[in-house]
Amino acid sequence: MSTTLAVDTSTVVAAAIAVDGRIAASATVDDTRAHAEALMPLVQRVAAAAGIALADVDRIVAGVGPGPFTGLRVGVVTATTLAEVLGVPVAGACSLDAVAAQWAASGAPAEFLVVSDARRNEVYWARYDATGRRVAGPEVSAPDALPDLPLAGPGAPLVG
Repeated sequence: MSTTLAVDTSTVVAAAIAVDGRIAASATVDDTRAHAEALMPLVQRVAAAAGIALADVDRIVAGVGPGPFTGLRVGVVTATTLAEVLGVPVAGACSLDAVAAQWAASGAPAEFLVVSDARRNEVYWARYDATGRRVAGPEVSAPDALPDLPLAGPGAPLVG
């Protein structure tokens, strides 16, 4: 049995446990200013919901953005520390790629953008094909400078 803990603090605080490649439990905390306070309790809650002890985790994946430095740092340091304590490997993953994979699995159009809020009237974005493979980005730009493609992700409402 393969058990993966994933954490992402590039926008909200998110955690998930996957067992043999299937999501067993996941949750988010929508407070973008409480990453440090929210992440470990969220990890513990998700592990309990999945019926998994943290000691049974085989590997850890941390979202590496794009996103604000402070939030990213909390997630990456937490993931790295847990991996060191548990003696398991840790890897980083582009946070936009995770959204793209979900969208592609649900029947995405031929090409689409994943967008998240970069603040200061800008967005982070990347372009994907229908399989969820990244073909451009990540980039940061004004919302009105984006390619005219369908949008996914937490920043989609900011474009328009």
